[in-house]
Amino acid sequence: MPRPLRLVFAGTPEFAVPSLRACLASGAEVVAVYTQPDRPAGRGRKLAASPVKQAALAANVPVEQPETLRDAGARARLAAHAPDLVVVVAYGLILPKAVLALPRLGCWNVHASLLPRWRGAAPIQRAILAGDAETGVDLMQMEAGLDTGPVLLEARTPITPEDTGGSLHDRLAELGARTLADGLARVLRGETLMPIPQRAEGIEYAHKLDKAEARLDWNEPALALARKVRAFDPWPVAEAVIDGERLRIWAAQAVVGAAGGAPGEVVARHRDAIDVATAAGVLRITEVQREGGRRIAVRDWLNARRDGVAA
Repeated sequence: MPRPLRLVFAGTPEFAVPSLRACLASGAEVVAVYTQPDRPAGRGRKLAASPVKQAALAANVPVEQPETLRDAGARARLAAHAPDLVVVVAYGLILPKAVLALPRLGCWNVHASLLPRWRGAAPIQRAILAGDAETGVDLMQMEAGLDTGPVLLEARTPITPEDTGGSLHDRLAELGARTLADGLARVLRGETLMPIPQRAEGIEYAHKLDKAEARLDWNEPALALARKVRAFDPWPVAEAVIDGERLRIWAAQAVVGAAGGAPGEVVARHRDAIDVATAAGVLRITEVQREGGRRIAVRDWLNARRDGVAA
């Protein structure tokens, strides 16, 4: 009987865990899991294992954590696993050409956008910020360029007006796992996935998120600010100064065409919301967080200020 498909999985954050589970359930032999070295986390800054490492150890799969794959020793250790395929999902390390050429079937990547739109580190949040109507996942055959390889399989999903960075992250993680499972099932049946080259037009680069981006500028339109609030939930979380107090903004909607005052002025206080004027329309804010506090409804923030607890 032919030996089972030998697979190495490389991933680090929570987004990659459903794809790891899809590999484990596929019928392929997952011979090793590669993930980033343990990093300090939490208030105590103690070393913490990545979500992928935790899932791999729970499944009794050997874990490798090289600092880089550029040195000969790390590549030799990977070669010793004799993988037929390497699956990469948000790993965080660059795979040099020698690694990409090592497996018989090459290296696959689960990428959270419809390529070539949003190549790079933060495709989920960038799609929301840009007001995209839909996004999805691509199963891509990796090559040396950044997210430039041909697409093997694709799955799409709409971006709803309620989607946040967190909700879209979770949905795409599961969609990516299902798409990967489909690809693995086809290969295990003896099929050859046909790579489709990416288009040469419509390329966008999804730059890594910066905390400075989360500061709301009231001179922007309400629609753009509402997208920022959604995109930056759960990190880095939008923030702004409102009535002299710096707040993190967790939930807000744009009210287009509403009468407003000067940008940044609170123009209306409702029972459960406040309206802040912007360059176009108002931003209706419903959930906030005070410095050192927890996430609360705006009505609770308003009540606290009436009680004289305002900053």
